[in-house]
Amino acid sequence: MPENTHRSPNRSLRLGVAGPVGTGKSSLIATICRALAGEIRIGVITNDIYTDEDARFLRSAGVLEPERIRAVETGACPHTAIRDDVTANLAAVEDLEADFDPLDLVLVESGGDNLTATFSPALVDAQIFVLDVAGGGDVARKGGPGIGRADLLVVNKVDLAPHVGVDVELMLADATAAREGGPVLGVSRHQEDTVAALRAWVLELLAAHTAGTHAPQDPGPMAPHFHAEDEHSHDHEHPHEHAHAG
Repeated sequence: MPENTHRSPNRSLRLGVAGPVGTGKSSLIATICRALAGEIRIGVITNDIYTDEDARFLRSAGVLEPERIRAVETGACPHTAIRDDVTANLAAVEDLEADFDPLDLVLVESGGDNLTATFSPALVDAQIFVLDVAGGGDVARKGGPGIGRADLLVVNKVDLAPHVGVDVELMLADATAAREGGPVLGVSRHQEDTVAALRAWVLELLAAHTAGTHAPQDPGPMAPHFHAEDEHSHDHEHPHEHAHAG
C-alpha cells in the first residue's frame, strides 16, 4: 500500500486580542507584526460585524503579505463570535494554518466590545485585552472579565497621556491591582522600549507554547453585558438568554 503522506498542519500559537472600540487593537496587532514578522511566521484573523475594514487596514499597513490577513464578518454581537459560537473563527484559523503551514502565531482580533469580552479557550491559547489612555485613567480600576482575566492587559497609546490628562503610572498601578498582580504593559508604537517589552512577552508565550508548558485558561462564565450597535441597544444574558431593547 502506498504511504499516506497526508498530515495535519502545524498548530500555531493562537493569540486573541480584544477590547473596546477605538482602543487600538488593529494598531497593536500591526505593531506585533512589525516587531516579529522578520523572525517568526504570522497570520491574522480580524472580526467585524458587517465589513472587513480591520483586515483592509492591516493589509494597507503592509505588516504582512495580504494573503496572511483574513476577515470574518460576524453579523452579530462581537462577543458571540469569540466566546459563544466560535465556529467561523476557528474555521478561519485552521484554514490559514493549512494554507501557510507552518505558522508560528495566529493573531485573532475581536470586534470592538466592552469590558466583559473574553475569548473561548476553544479558539485561542491566550488573550490580550486592550485599553487606551484616551478612554480615561479610571477605566482600568473598574475591572471586568476582560481586564481581570486576560493573559496580558495592554494600556495602549501611552504617548497620548499628557494630551488627555491621564497619569499613566497611576493607571498602570490601578490595572495591576485590578488584575491582582497579573501582567500589565503600557504600550505606544512610537516608544521603542514599550514595543520591545510587548515583543518579549509574545516570544516568551510562544516559547512556552512550543515547549508544551503553556495551558490555555478558561476565563470563566461571562457577566451580563451591554453594548450599543448603530441605533439599537442589546442586553445580553450569557450563555442562553437574550433580551433586546429597541
